Order: sequence, then C-alpha cells, then structure tokens
Amino acid sequence: MISIGTANEKGTAIVTCAFTDEDSNTVVPSSITWTLVDKNQNIINSREQVSASPASSIEIVLSGDDLKITERERNYGSADRYIVIEAVYDSGAGSNLPLKEQSYFEIENLKYIGE
Repeated sequence: MISIGTANEKGTAIVTCAFTDEDSNTVVPSSITWTLVDKNQNIINSREQVSASPASSIEIVLSGDDLKITERERNYGSADRYIVIEAVYDSGAGSNLPLKEQSYFEIENLKYIGE
C-alpha cells in the first residue's frame, strides 16, 4: 500500500509504503527501489531506481526539485506525478516474488514561489 498526502510545488511530501503479501500479512522485502515519473514517463530529478533499506514500511521524502513544476506544466493548476515502487519478497506463495506498485499524485501549482 502506498499513501501520499497533498504535495505543494517545491515543498515537502512524505510517501509511506507498507509491504504486505497476498494474504495481507506484513513482509519485509529483500530489496526495494522507487522511481519518480511524470505522466509521460519522464524521470523527475534523476529519481530512478533509488534504493531503500528493506523494512516492512518505508517513508520516502520528496522535496524541492522532486516537486518542481516544469515550464511546460506552468499553465496548468497542477502537475501529474507517479511514484513507482519495485520490491522482491518471500511468502508462503514462493520466494523472490516481484512486487510492483504505483501511486498517482498531483503537485499543486502555487501562485508564487520564490527562488
């Protein structure tokens, strides 16, 4: 499960990821990576295949340029983003099982942001 609150342009957002198996039991994956992309699958702020320490739940902190709105997005009220999580876990169903999940969120285009 991935949960993210509201993200404001160039602010800070915390993405919480809790890992469970097919029976909803908590698991600790052996590997975890995440990638931040826009709706056209462009990598944002070089955040591609970022490793996270294995745990049953992780928090990913996005801030600054992670939540920057590009010039081409400037005319819209918000910008679309996806965080993609990839992990490998073991359960009663087998070993080295792939877990792939994504969560959509919007970045609010604030009226004025100082540099």
